Amino acid sequence: MGERGIEPGIHTDFSSRMTYADYLRLDQVLDAQSPLSDPPHHDEMLFIIQHQTSELWMKLVIHELRAAISLVKRDDLEPVFKILARVKHIQAQLFDQWGVLATLTPTEYAQFRGVLASASGFQSHQYRAIEFLLGNKDASTLHVHKHVPERHAYLTELLNAPSVYDEFLRHLSRRGLPIPAEVVERDWSHPREGSHPGVVEVIRDIYENPKAHWDAYEMCEKLVDVEEQFQLWRFRHMKTVERIIGFKTGTGGSSGVAFLRRALEHVFFPELWDVRTHIRDAAPGR
Repeated sequence: MGERGIEPGIHTDFSSRMTYADYLRLDQVLDAQSPLSDPPHHDEMLFIIQHQTSELWMKLVIHELRAAISLVKRDDLEPVFKILARVKHIQAQLFDQWGVLATLTPTEYAQFRGVLASASGFQSHQYRAIEFLLGNKDASTLHVHKHVPERHAYLTELLNAPSVYDEFLRHLSRRGLPIPAEVVERDWSHPREGSHPGVVEVIRDIYENPKAHWDAYEMCEKLVDVEEQFQLWRFRHMKTVERIIGFKTGTGGSSGVAFLRRALEHVFFPELWDVRTHIRDAAPGR
């Protein structure tokens, strides 16, 4: 067989045109991996790229969640369904990436772990931003970022603003549903203190009467999708860390696996989970 060649219409002269690499700034992206091990350890590149790509996906999650919050504030729920569906798929990418890192054996990681010094994923300001956007507020975590004023200010803004779930509950209140006043007007810098019975009742009405509240019903399920995926990601993270370093202390000073396991106990949207226990079974013949 002869050579296929390229189609006549394909551009080949880029002396005055933008290229694929130009648009994506690949000169910067592909030059951003700088292993520190000496002599260079083969698997350090995997470790760096794993975490850099995770940060890129997290940047997109933040972009999407902030857009979702803006739409909910305008009482426009339907476009949010597409956004949260996309977030769920991004989270699936983040989950699957742990499988790549899990190919790193304990012995291989031990060869270059020392070059991380005190660097740790706990210091990821984007991860913290996602936690705040979803409602897990903790002012003490800002101390890690005080050495970068712009980053600290950005996270402080998110800390003091309603989360996506807060805005959804405020939206339900504007629709005339009896969301308790103390839920829709409060100090946003603190996380929700567990499940509120009054909110559970409102959510139960939405679930038991989906035709009357279809968009709210759909929004509830989209939020549950996001939280479920987040918890799966956290669990996979914990198990990957356990597989690679066992129960060693984390490079950032945390207790490692024990610290990650405690994070699994947090619930972002408590009423959306509690309502499942309270939904009444339909009467026979309904």
